[in-house]
Formats: sequence, C-alpha cells, structure tokens
Amino acid sequence: MEVTRLSSKGQVIIPKKLRDAHHWLAGQELIAIDTGDGILLKPKKPFEQTNLEDVAGCLQYKGKAKTLEEMDDAIHQGILKQLQ
Repeated sequence: MEVTRLSSKGQVIIPKKLRDAHHWLAGQELIAIDTGDGILLKPKKPFEQTNLEDVAGCLQYKGKAKTLEEMDDAIHQGILKQLQ
C-alpha cells in the first residue's frame, strides 16, 4: 500500500512505483470515478479517429429499415424486460 497526501490545491501525487507499474507518464489524462467510499482513477483511453463509413459499414443490417415508432417500441419493450 502506498500513502500520499492531498495538497492545499487539491492535488495528489501518485507514487512513482504505481505510475511505473501502469506506464503513466506526465500529462496522462485520468478519469476520476466516485466509488462512494473513495475515488478510482483510470486512464482515459482516446478512441482512434474514424469516419462514418468505417463505423456504419460494420453494422451489416440487411433488413427493411425500422421506423422511429418501431425503434421506440423496441426500446420500451427492452426496458419492460429489465424491470421484470
């Protein structure tokens, strides 16, 4: 276990041993998650830049296009299943 302090500016130094173990360098962006009894720090991992054709092309849907009403109904049905 490593111990660190909160500075008067609200900063926390992550011990070198932990930074090295996670390969975190200066400037690493972190996500702070409130866990109720503490804070979890996770590295922010940026998505690789893509374009719409790359993303939409992976869907491969070959049916009739759904209407907004059909999509809303499917969402409603999914919520009802989760509540049961």
